[in-house]
Amino acid sequence: MTPSDGGAAVRIRGFGWRYAGRKAWACRGVDLDVAAGERVLLVGPSGAGKSTLLRAVAGLLDPETAAEVEGSIEVDGAPAAAARDRVGMLLQDPEASLVMSRSGDDVAFGLENAGVPAEEIWPRVDAALARVGFEHGRDRPTAALSGGEQQRLALAGALVRRPSVLVLDEPTANLDPAGTATVLGAVSSALAGAGTTLLMVEHRVDAAAGLVDRVVVLEPGGGVADDGPPADVFGRRGASLAAAGVWVPAPWGPAAPPFRPGPGGDVVLTARDLSLTYPRTRRPALSSASLSVRRGTAVAVTGPNGSGKSTLAMLLAGLLPPDSGDVRVAGGPDRPLHRWRPRDLCRRVGTVFQDPEHQFVTRTARDELLVGPRRAGVPADEAARRADELLARLRLTRLAGANPFTLSGGEKRRLSVAAMLATAPDLLVMDEPTFGQDARTWAELLELCVGLRAGGTAIVAVTHDEAFAGALADVRVSVSGGALVAGTSEVVS
Repeated sequence: MTPSDGGAAVRIRGFGWRYAGRKAWACRGVDLDVAAGERVLLVGPSGAGKSTLLRAVAGLLDPETAAEVEGSIEVDGAPAAAARDRVGMLLQDPEASLVMSRSGDDVAFGLENAGVPAEEIWPRVDAALARVGFEHGRDRPTAALSGGEQQRLALAGALVRRPSVLVLDEPTANLDPAGTATVLGAVSSALAGAGTTLLMVEHRVDAAAGLVDRVVVLEPGGGVADDGPPADVFGRRGASLAAAGVWVPAPWGPAAPPFRPGPGGDVVLTARDLSLTYPRTRRPALSSASLSVRRGTAVAVTGPNGSGKSTLAMLLAGLLPPDSGDVRVAGGPDRPLHRWRPRDLCRRVGTVFQDPEHQFVTRTARDELLVGPRRAGVPADEAARRADELLARLRLTRLAGANPFTLSGGEKRRLSVAAMLATAPDLLVMDEPTFGQDARTWAELLELCVGLRAGGTAIVAVTHDEAFAGALADVRVSVSGGALVAGTSEVVS
């Protein structure tokens, strides 16, 4: 593949896909033509099949694994499965794209497989890393990357191949605002230089709308509901899309929800002088961080990608032992939190991981919501009531019997948050709780957190979602370069 390949046309006719073990179709009846060089944003409510359609265009769906398949997808007249080498894709979960232990090797992997001359590989790798604002260089271990850094690296891997069709599924997920601007700028410059065709799903519609020529609206099981320039589509369907949960940009979208303060209370957690350096890196991930968290309050932890936010969250949740310092939770065993027994920890502290799959332990979505309450000694009937209520409120009821690992990225995130909400712990630590959510489930997650806080739970949320932080956070903490920056937080001196 060379830069002169340009864009490729995509032709979709009557396409439908039903996953094995599911009664409902992920998508069905999709007819769509995308001309070479066009830039198209797919929008629609959760469950409309946007991610499935992108995977199908990239030739990543194996018909042998589906319950049913209909229709066809072609890239420049060839079946999508036969045109994989012309399509670059960024998956919703960037970690799934990483295959090598060193960052530079990961980006070079696709070029080596494609037989690109050795003398061309490293200049192209370095250019791709620079284009997406990856700050660490080739030698950075992929295991040491934050979620946002993984996102940039995966995008570099997609761009370095100079694809004819670029398929992006939530390219700015887990990125801070500066990272979002950098990545979308990199996509824009890559498209401008090569005439590459773009198919994209992005919940931050306001950020993506200026990047595309067309917006295509998909309906669950109903194919294409609308198609046209962004202003025309949002002008016609802004209200109905917003009601269905789509993040509709201004001036067609709803106003941001107001902030409602929590009731407050006594200090439930105190962290003093927390420091941690991971074995594979020399730079401390976190240095001398101290703060307190009160019952009935929500703390938003913000900062650039790779600044140490997720490390702070894992330390506050008792899931990592610090190199120095300790975390204490009031009313529990009189020892540092990371030395508590698992049974004591799960009763008092709930954790939502940045990667939802890291916390799934059962075979069905409903069973995931029962694990925490059972371990915390909640009566069976009450645990079942909580599980069913959360499944309904977060629109997961139809997936109650599904394997958690088969859910979409947004569904996995909702399930991971719901599993912790079901336990109703004294302290809830969440890492990017609103990742991949449409507007409707975002609002429901916010209301659930508001309700939990009103009942006295303390919440710590690592987030790049300014709207979520603005609506929920009583306290702000910023992390920069592994150091905690005092803002409106109760920083312990």
